[in-house]
Amino acid sequence: MEIGWTSEYRRLMGGHRHEVLDPEAVRRYGNPLARRLTEADVREAESDLGITFPAEYREHLLRHGDGGNAFRPLWRSPRGWCWYGDADTNYDLLTEPFPHPDTYRAYEDELDEREPPREDAEAWEAWDAECGVLQEWKTAGAVHIREGGCGFGTLLVVTGPHRGEMWFDGRATCDRILPLRLGGRPVSFADWVGQGMNMVPW
Repeated sequence: MEIGWTSEYRRLMGGHRHEVLDPEAVRRYGNPLARRLTEADVREAESDLGITFPAEYREHLLRHGDGGNAFRPLWRSPRGWCWYGDADTNYDLLTEPFPHPDTYRAYEDELDEREPPREDAEAWEAWDAECGVLQEWKTAGAVHIREGGCGFGTLLVVTGPHRGEMWFDGRATCDRILPLRLGGRPVSFADWVGQGMNMVPW
């Protein structure tokens, strides 16, 4: 069956959230970002999101809080648990395994090669939507835990074989998502925090 790429892309884009603090709710109930998360909070968040947080991230939430200004804080929004200020994570794909770039590189090359002429508006729109679907799936199973400016970001992988690893989203310039490394091994959340959260793969 042929995939309707435009409708699929629109469907996937619905997995993004744009939560903001309601000033009236803050005045009435207090700032939900200001309190320390409890074990019950974390369990509720995991159940709501359909994932289990990597151990080091989970421990950090309970011992040190939600990140504050260092990285995007986990909070209970009016629509459920999410990361405050995060419009990048696709929550509909959060339970899917994070894909290593090697798994889609050939498909991406093939997709680039069959770009139709822009004069064929219908074909080009479908092709562009297929590209958009691929871009969404590239960060499935990962949280955009920190926005680095200029389109860069740091990912915390929460599902799949690379769960617990930190990756760098450099698509803004090099069109690649790259693993962070420390001493030749994958960087964990604790490594990332310990190194000042400013690590890049180059």
